[in-house]
Amino acid sequence: MTKYVGVLTAGGDTPGLNAALRGLGKSALGEYDMQLIGFYDGFRGLMNDRSVILDEQHLSGILTFGGTILGTSRDKPHRMPVGDKLMDMTDAMLEVYGKHHLDVLVCIGGGGTQKNAHRLMQKGLNVITIPKTIDRDIAMTDTTIGFDTALGIATDAVDRLHSTAHSHHRIILVELMGHNTGWLALGAGVAGGADVILIPEIPYDPASIAEAILARVRSGKRFSIIAISEGAMTRTAAAELDGLMKQKKDGKTKEEKKAAAASIEAWQVGQSNKTIALAQQLEKLTGLESRVTILGYVQRGGIPSARDRLLATELGSAASSFIDKEKYGSMVAVRGEKMEAVPLEKVVDRRRTVPLDHSWVKAAKRVGTCLGDE
Repeated sequence: MTKYVGVLTAGGDTPGLNAALRGLGKSALGEYDMQLIGFYDGFRGLMNDRSVILDEQHLSGILTFGGTILGTSRDKPHRMPVGDKLMDMTDAMLEVYGKHHLDVLVCIGGGGTQKNAHRLMQKGLNVITIPKTIDRDIAMTDTTIGFDTALGIATDAVDRLHSTAHSHHRIILVELMGHNTGWLALGAGVAGGADVILIPEIPYDPASIAEAILARVRSGKRFSIIAISEGAMTRTAAAELDGLMKQKKDGKTKEEKKAAAASIEAWQVGQSNKTIALAQQLEKLTGLESRVTILGYVQRGGIPSARDRLLATELGSAASSFIDKEKYGSMVAVRGEKMEAVPLEKVVDRRRTVPLDHSWVKAAKRVGTCLGDE
């Protein structure tokens, strides 16, 4: 019996999304004789039934394309902007699911997408998810679509900044993405030979960083490269955030929890220029000029690497296999050399952070890289 499969891409775009769509589609159409229906612009497109039948013509030639042919958005099913209000549009999505006689909806996305797919699952939809994010922070999978490409871009940026830092005897801070995990900054920092690497998992002390830079100066090296994750913070800031999070957790009423959440949001806004603030601190502490480079969205763009194309093809084709076996309510995860179906309950509300004893951390310390904590 033919299965009808819906698919959407949600959250931030990453290199490899089209490769995943191709892997899913070609496998579903050719191996299992399924029918594939794509929805434009994430969950909003599902709500509005902005759909297209994905056939071989749509899937041909997209392996190397960046972005996603289906488009994407960050809209949430239960908090969808409609006019000037946020509304729960889950029921509308259920109607579209039924209208197309779908057997399953495949959601390709990051941590937020896993949560949103889980919410739809709890409403009765069959779902399967595919993990993608340059942050590599989704729980229960070894890696994610987009990370390898972003790592290559970030490493290339660190490489290129060495020459100008050396020529002008400067400290150059390059801010990398990663949200609240340090995989990207750590990997690019080690691969690019950064002198200092700052990640969210290891709160830093500006004085320790300054001392490491001055030690380099005393040894005749009058420049330093700092790879800093956008989520990295000082020890003082980390303590402040821990206090605010505790207030939210200990709040006994809805009003107390809401007030604590507002305090956390205000605190986060105040942290928005922390890389620039650190550069200014280091200038004062070391006497060296400091410059900041923020890579931003360039890390998410362009042609996917060979590794990401391979990974996306594996994940997409594995998803079609799991659909055939009706392993619904799961995420297709990379576990060693295998693709496994992991229950979504084990994925949502969790984050894969860098363990302090990870081999990359150990390697960084062994080659003398400062991590800001000593």
